[in-house]
Amino acid sequence: MTILPQTDRDGQMLSTVIDRFLKRFLVGDILRKCNAGKEKGVPVMKIFRYMMSNAFNARSMYMQIKTEAYREDFCKNTYYRFLNSVKTNWLRFTTLLSESVINGFMRDLTDDDRQDVFIIDDTLFDKAGYKKTDMVARVFDHVDMKHRKGFRLLTLGWSDGNSFIPINFSLLSSSKASNQIGVMDIGDKRTIAGKRRLMAMRKATDVMIELLKAALNAGHKASYVLFDTWFANPHQIIQIKDMGLDTIAMVKKSAKTKYEFDGKRLNIKEIYGKCKKRRGRSRYLLSIEVRLGKDKADEHQIPARIVCVRNRNKRKDWIALITTDMDLSEEEIIRIYGKRWDIEVFFKTCKTYLKLRKECRSLSYDAMTAHVAIVFTRYMILSVSQRRDEDQRALGELFYLMMTELEDITFNESMMILVEAMFQSVKSVFQITDEQLELFAEDFYNRLPDYIQKSLGYTPKLAA
Repeated sequence: MTILPQTDRDGQMLSTVIDRFLKRFLVGDILRKCNAGKEKGVPVMKIFRYMMSNAFNARSMYMQIKTEAYREDFCKNTYYRFLNSVKTNWLRFTTLLSESVINGFMRDLTDDDRQDVFIIDDTLFDKAGYKKTDMVARVFDHVDMKHRKGFRLLTLGWSDGNSFIPINFSLLSSSKASNQIGVMDIGDKRTIAGKRRLMAMRKATDVMIELLKAALNAGHKASYVLFDTWFANPHQIIQIKDMGLDTIAMVKKSAKTKYEFDGKRLNIKEIYGKCKKRRGRSRYLLSIEVRLGKDKADEHQIPARIVCVRNRNKRKDWIALITTDMDLSEEEIIRIYGKRWDIEVFFKTCKTYLKLRKECRSLSYDAMTAHVAIVFTRYMILSVSQRRDEDQRALGELFYLMMTELEDITFNESMMILVEAMFQSVKSVFQITDEQLELFAEDFYNRLPDYIQKSLGYTPKLAA
């Protein structure tokens, strides 16, 4: 069924929200710092602003051009050249922009005693037409527990428990030749494009540390670093502690990962089986102190606390949390780790509403990196709008408030379109005057049944 076009009021609302964000956080200046400027032609901010608003349109750029709804003064080639630019440092862009949003806006709305956190996690970035895609590989999806074709989108974000802001990311490929599928051309390793391709080939645990260092160097701050079992290795926890940050993470139940406990090197299952558990309705089953390091002789060992909690989904099962902040109570450890769920909501919103997976069809690794940075910026706009308007609803609902929903055309509206088209055809073919057309219209309406006259909003004229 035919649908009506979007209304101007909603378009103006969206335009105002985007313009206010771009101006408030000096996005144009940040783009220039990240080598995204142009010497001549269409201004970069005009292209970037279109990219921000395109997620809230019901049609892609291709369909806008096909249906003649495209209103921009630059062509699609300009759009794709911007995406494919090898010199733009998108990791630095999102890092600097998020720093401006967090320190220049979010912190003023957050109490100083409230613990803010860094959150690290990855999600599947699947890719169709993978054989000719740059850097694409078989990557393990720990949700489905299967290997998929695409990338692992490793993301570092910040949260105060109310708002989540993505900081930076890396589209991880694979260093194993057996898992590599696409074109693995690194190019010049000294360039920005070469460096991000090299990063894509490294281990996720090493890239995680690099993303954290980039965030700290840009001025980001947080009380704790949260992540799940895939990154909770003692080596990474010690590295994070050396950076001046404390960790709260979920411990992986692995026989290979051992901790110094009671003078012995034991894994978490051995420690759990050896210790006496708390009874009754306690929020946790076990709380113990351990030391992290390679072995007893390691001078770089650090103290940590492990808290075992009963799994709510399986009463006989349990999970373990570890922290390097020895002053935290068990209740606080459990409460703060609950903020890690914010990044799961972020991934869901980006994939479902902000076109993370389906908008970019490019085979270029640089274009895909640019696309992810653009999606992250869209999420920042939503998050800032939510916080500014004190809207406590889900970001998905906020998205639909910003997006113009297309309504089905009604019977009355379709009839009026047909009638007006008929009148214009009569006037054009028979070359009649406006007075004659008015007489024709009145005679036409009077010949219609009463219920159709009412539906068309026509009121018969009273006889003189």
